[in-house]
Amino acid sequence: MAKYPSASTLLLVALLYVSAAAKINGLYDNGICKSLVETQGYTCQEHQVMTEDGYILGLQRIPFGRFGNNSTADQKPPVLLQHGLTNDAAAWLLNPPDQALAFILADQGFDVWLANARGTKSSRGHKSLSTNDPAYWDWTWDQLAAYDLPAFFNYVNNQTGQKSHYVGHSLGTLTVLAALSQQTLINSLRSAALLSPVAHLGQISTLLVRVGTQLFYAEQLYNFGLREFPPQGQLLQTLQTILCTHPGQDCSNIMTALTGPNCCLSPSSLDLYYKHTPQSTATKNFVHLSQMIRSGTIRMFDYVLPLVNMQHYNQFTPPVYNMANIPKDVPLFLGYGGRDALSDVNDVKTLLNDLKHHDKDKLVAHYIDEYAHMDFIMGGNAKQKVYDPLLAFFRQQY
Repeated sequence: MAKYPSASTLLLVALLYVSAAAKINGLYDNGICKSLVETQGYTCQEHQVMTEDGYILGLQRIPFGRFGNNSTADQKPPVLLQHGLTNDAAAWLLNPPDQALAFILADQGFDVWLANARGTKSSRGHKSLSTNDPAYWDWTWDQLAAYDLPAFFNYVNNQTGQKSHYVGHSLGTLTVLAALSQQTLINSLRSAALLSPVAHLGQISTLLVRVGTQLFYAEQLYNFGLREFPPQGQLLQTLQTILCTHPGQDCSNIMTALTGPNCCLSPSSLDLYYKHTPQSTATKNFVHLSQMIRSGTIRMFDYVLPLVNMQHYNQFTPPVYNMANIPKDVPLFLGYGGRDALSDVNDVKTLLNDLKHHDKDKLVAHYIDEYAHMDFIMGGNAKQKVYDPLLAFFRQQY
């Protein structure tokens, strides 16, 4: 037996520690609009969307920029922003208005919609289930792709009468890629920007995640009965002490250990980030991602037993999401970084190889050598490095 806690244990402890701090800080009890958007001088609306499988999701809208509010929102192209794992829509609002993508888009004349995945603070409703019911958490990113994204797109389309641009970060890229590979969203999507794209995960380089995956730690938590991750209301004793017992572990920077050495995050943005993170997801979702890391494939959730898979999929093995099936004329912008430990460069290259037959004028691969995972949504220079090229890409799709 190891003398020190495993890396996967440290990962769980780190997330629980941040979770406890977030709850102590109150986590924007007045909602994202009032706490993060209106305080910056922007108009903001809170909306709710119901998915086909009964989840009630929060959706914030920034219809105008700080200036030029005389134009109506229905004259503006809509853009839907989808966050990554253990984040919510606050992830797009952590920097000052001239640095945060949501505010920049609003100021540049876009009708901005901020999506919140099921289980996050804005999206914990259901037509019949409580978050205390294990059945509420019986989902993975399969359901985010099959239900949440279509519900968001349909709602925005109904409200605006227009197709939407899309920006996803991390898990928010995997869900849209999966949906597109199944030929869905085609009628409501104008273009998609994928920041730190996640699809293939077989070469993920963060040691904490890789070791935890090899130890089947998510499966152990799930089998133990933990359905929501991280669990609500649990404060562990001596968290920092346990965390710091692992040799060589830098207790002061968990984000670097998980996401890679981000180059360009300010202390004020990091402070705000830790007040809003982590947001809850399903433990089953972590199991699914662990399966992908071990197998190197992009498949639906594997129930392991062939007969159980047969009950769910009418075949003994989970269906594969074939990225080569993404329609070749869908405009795609991929922004990826050389220091990203979650969206590894080699995995992104595998995805780009899947897209090798994509229309050349519809695919932009934008590489930034010094960027890691969180720089794409929190980097102080992301406007120049990422968002200006992204805006130019969007404007080509009008």
